[in-house]
Amino acid sequence: STMFYHFNGIFKPTSGVVLYKDTPLDYSKSALRELRSDICVVVQNPDEQIFSSTVESDVAFGPMSMELPREEVDQRIAEALDMVGMTDFRMRPSTQLSYGQKKRVSLAGALAVRPKVLVLDEPTAGLDPQMAREVMELVDQLCCTGTTVVLSTHDVDLVYSWAEDIIVLNHGELVYSGEPEPYFTDAERTAYAGLARPHTFSVNSYVSKMRNLPEAPYPRTTSQFISKMAPKGSVGGKVRIVSVKDGTEPVTAEGAVGAYGYTAKKFVQKNDVKIDYMYDALEMCMQDAVKGKNSVLYCDDSMVSMAADRIRSLEKFGINAEVVM
Repeated sequence: STMFYHFNGIFKPTSGVVLYKDTPLDYSKSALRELRSDICVVVQNPDEQIFSSTVESDVAFGPMSMELPREEVDQRIAEALDMVGMTDFRMRPSTQLSYGQKKRVSLAGALAVRPKVLVLDEPTAGLDPQMAREVMELVDQLCCTGTTVVLSTHDVDLVYSWAEDIIVLNHGELVYSGEPEPYFTDAERTAYAGLARPHTFSVNSYVSKMRNLPEAPYPRTTSQFISKMAPKGSVGGKVRIVSVKDGTEPVTAEGAVGAYGYTAKKFVQKNDVKIDYMYDALEMCMQDAVKGKNSVLYCDDSMVSMAADRIRSLEKFGINAEVVM
């Protein structure tokens, strides 16, 4: 958290400099206002971030600080609360929210600013599994729409399944920077930082040795691991991706049906589409494909390309899952 507060100028380093766009931070009032419209930090404990009396006023704080017209502020509040599933709580007093609801509101406050960089400190800590999946799905969506996401966590399983690159700190010292696989391959270095190997990484290592198979390629998700361990010659199923945008109509189900992205979830609810996978839908459809089953995935338009790439990645692990648009 201390490091993150340096990112948007709340803290000023006692030595060294913080660079943004290759330029040292300017700590003048006007420069900090501009910086904080680009970079938003969501801290682990929402009680340290939520200070307004109602949900609406708290989410409005960032856009109001940017001196936006009231009409646009209202639009951003509505959009941000919709994205985190808190629309019905707009006028609720902040003191009447559960811990998980406060986490959502603190995230909505950052989303309302529409930052270029979103910094999340332990975003899934204290959340039940379903809500944690919702948060990470929203993070995926932000990445697909051009937001850079920096995430801090001790959850190595989350890191391994999601992050493109990792930075490992130990007592304030940088001990590793790069792709996850090389780091977790070194068990001694992993233990030195007080971390355990991700579950999927460990199981892949053990099973590969038992079967006298190479550990690489390294699966990061359950669907990738199952694909790697499937019998040779296994035939994958099809995932039909339905891009949800203006004019989209429901399609005839071809197996299980999932919704991926907050717009897709609103679409299936509005159109009374029977859903099998409302959360973690992309991964569940990928698991079906590995088993040779077909499925339909309603997907936010901005996330279609990423979803298709993930499904096609199964081929590297042994199963050729067909993507149908």
